[in-house]
Amino acid sequence: MRLSMVSAALVAALVGYGSTIALVLSAAAAVGATPGQTASWVFAVCVAKAIGSALLSAQSRVPVVLAWSTPGAALIAASTGVSMTEAVGAFVLSGGLVALTGALRPLGRLVAQIPDGVAAAMLAGVLLPFCLKGTAAAQALPALVLPMAAVFLLVRLYNPAVAVLAALSLGVVLALVTGAAHLPNLHLPLPHLELITPAFRWDVLLGLGVPLYLVTMASQNLPGFAVLRAAGYAPPVRQALGVTGFLSLISGLFGAHPVSMAAITAAICLGEDTHPDRNQRWKTGVIYAAVWLVLGLLGPVIVPILAALPTALMTALVALALLGPLMGALVAAFMPEPTRFAAVVTLVVTASGVAAFGIGAAFWGLAAGLLVAGLARLRA
Repeated sequence: MRLSMVSAALVAALVGYGSTIALVLSAAAAVGATPGQTASWVFAVCVAKAIGSALLSAQSRVPVVLAWSTPGAALIAASTGVSMTEAVGAFVLSGGLVALTGALRPLGRLVAQIPDGVAAAMLAGVLLPFCLKGTAAAQALPALVLPMAAVFLLVRLYNPAVAVLAALSLGVVLALVTGAAHLPNLHLPLPHLELITPAFRWDVLLGLGVPLYLVTMASQNLPGFAVLRAAGYAPPVRQALGVTGFLSLISGLFGAHPVSMAAITAAICLGEDTHPDRNQRWKTGVIYAAVWLVLGLLGPVIVPILAALPTALMTALVALALLGPLMGALVAAFMPEPTRFAAVVTLVVTASGVAAFGIGAAFWGLAAGLLVAGLARLRA
């Protein structure tokens, strides 16, 4: 065991938690989760990530690092007219589909038929409205948001991985010092899991569950496997899909949205700085799992502090956190020339927020993009 392995795992976990926990809380608020359900959501997803990372890393001897689905949380936060029980039904469906993708090769091949540009454009359309809200938040609360944005930009020049974490830290300090937020009465009870009976409504399953599965696969799992390959490892694809899908299905019953392969935070744990012997780096995944378990246990302290912050500050933080994923999605959307126009259509329809027959914009954006891409292919 090397100190560098502990350091890499700690940084990766803190970056993953601090940069997107605000988005997870926004997602919980969008589906009307109670404080108890929100606490269960955070604890369940932390435990799922810890179990999956430790299990896959130890069995495959590959440093497998899991994350919660950030684009999935953005998709949930953009949902309207969806209750918590109906969201849980969508979470269970999404997790089940991921597990089936690992078990059934035809389903995996079907998902692979979706053009990369169209899938990326759907993700960009989900993220764009959140990023646009950042300027309005800066106008509403400039004394807090502008310094936070400045720190984000400066830190990003030298270390993009911790830029959002630095912005979050400054935002919390400024909010408490200026009186914009007041520190709640903090105590550390043992976190608990709250079982939520899922409600299966067909339009929510189609409008949230299926897009949640697709964005998790396209923007989390596939890049996560690619990062492992780039580092010289053979990723345990089918095993990872089965484990993450099963864990997502189970944790979904306690309010958690899906877990998936990590990409950006995984890169922190894969370099030579972690351990010069690449055959020993799998232990970083086990340490990473232990850190996430601790973060889950500290949820009753962390979540109330973030919930006490001004809404505009949290909106701005989410916007800053999603700029990087938005950039990646836009580049991937418009890189393939044959599907470029289909990607534009997908982006516009998804970002519009239009809903028909109770089905959300992400599904209609994907459908519109596939239609345009299909017509272009027929003409060719």
